[in-house]
Amino acid sequence: MKFDPSQIKEAAQVDFDETWQQGREYLGKPSLNERYPRNSYSYGTAHPIFDTIQKLREAYIRLGFSEAMNPVMVEAQDVYRQFGSEALAVLDRCFYLAGLPRPDIGISDERIAEINSLLGRALSVEEVEAFRQILHSYKKGKVEGDDLVQEIARALNAHDALISTVLEKVFPEFKGLKAEATTRTLRSHMTSGWFLSLANLHYRRKLPLRLFSVDRCFRREQAEDAARLMSYYSASCVIMDENVSVEDGKAVADGLLSQFGFQKFQFRPDEKRSKYYVPGTQIEVFAYHPGLVGSATKYKSGWVEVATFGIYSPTALSQYDIPYPVMNLGLGVERIAMILHNSQDVRALSYPQFQTNWELSAREMAQMIMVDRLPSTPEGQAIAEDVVETAIEHADTVSPCQFLAWEGELFGRQLKVSVVEPEENTKLCGPAALNEIVVHKQNIMGIPHTSRWEEAFSEGVTTGIRYIDSFAALAAYEIEVATMAGKESETRARIVRSPGDINVKIHPALERYITSYKHKMDLRGPVFTTVKSEIIG
Repeated sequence: MKFDPSQIKEAAQVDFDETWQQGREYLGKPSLNERYPRNSYSYGTAHPIFDTIQKLREAYIRLGFSEAMNPVMVEAQDVYRQFGSEALAVLDRCFYLAGLPRPDIGISDERIAEINSLLGRALSVEEVEAFRQILHSYKKGKVEGDDLVQEIARALNAHDALISTVLEKVFPEFKGLKAEATTRTLRSHMTSGWFLSLANLHYRRKLPLRLFSVDRCFRREQAEDAARLMSYYSASCVIMDENVSVEDGKAVADGLLSQFGFQKFQFRPDEKRSKYYVPGTQIEVFAYHPGLVGSATKYKSGWVEVATFGIYSPTALSQYDIPYPVMNLGLGVERIAMILHNSQDVRALSYPQFQTNWELSAREMAQMIMVDRLPSTPEGQAIAEDVVETAIEHADTVSPCQFLAWEGELFGRQLKVSVVEPEENTKLCGPAALNEIVVHKQNIMGIPHTSRWEEAFSEGVTTGIRYIDSFAALAAYEIEVATMAGKESETRARIVRSPGDINVKIHPALERYITSYKHKMDLRGPVFTTVKSEIIG
């Protein structure tokens, strides 16, 4: 059920707890048509970044690498150990983790009086002492922040929502807390995690050790743009062996990237010369992809920089007592995803929901067009089907005319349902009765199956909804409602000017899309037919 956010925000400002308690009421009860098995789910789509991650995982495993999970949180001291004189430059781009301090909070007589007022009763001496002990345990870290309210509520035998109010109004110390930084950082390079992992594996695993990890890294960029994000995915691997060399890096780059359609490779010395690599071993990988040739991207030559590899410096490895050489190769998942999906903006590829410009395919548009009111009983569905069949069979019969479409029992009453046209010198159904709703060239049209519209049906996407189908569903729905009340019904369709005239519902997002991009929606057409129900017993 749709709700009004502004109304709820207003109510929450007055009484948050009461508004929260009413959450189920805001949602309402689902209608019959929204319940299983009528409500079903079809196949979804994969996000391009996670789709690429999955392909990279499979590619690494096919090369004989085992998957590992590296620490995400890294102490600043480890950055100094790994990066040496570069550490300050690396830490400048790291996010430091912070946490709220745990204040030492006392309970004065004045505060006890405020608590009593909010609870509507006086706390006992034992309850006050229990309250003090819980606050003291919170200060010492024995009670976690997310358990604090429940612990106090249990000790005072009060509702947790009321305790939340007590903490907010009686203990302003909680509101005034400010985060304090720690020496722990979020991993900015997968390398930071590899050193920690290899330090604990080199003496208990058989060599060669081949590991990979595809996971998030975080970098404090000055600003995000089309080429970089502050949170990104790194697809990184290591080979630890006594005889590992740069040639291993070339072989891994070839074996990994060739699985993504790259056909030729160039290996060039990297000018950055990171201190955690042995001098002269840091190599950039440039690869040729025929799918990029002539593209609208900056890689229209077909060549693109896709990875970097090198041999970890013994100086850095020795900080962790690692006695073996290690080759490390890393590539940005987003870079590969942009190539595979022909994207020029990593922000739009990663977070399409935040982009101003948006696009719906014809198929997506068709899925956002539906019949509005539907019958909810098997008999009602049979009525709708028989009305369609009768209308099609006798559509060109000259009026006045009437044809029995269905007869049977509905809600304990005997019923006859007929398709009629009482006016003279016309037909049972108007010429638009068999029009079908089709999406073609981003426009929504109600059109007949004729040679004139052959292109629209062959190139567009049909919803499968004909006017007579949605009209018959409405007629059956209204027959159910009327029969339940012991009444007869009459449902008419005349000239269709808007979706609602033919019992069709357009999703609001689709309406905004059509309006924003000045696409057309033309469902006009004469249907002119009537369905009547008659109670006969």
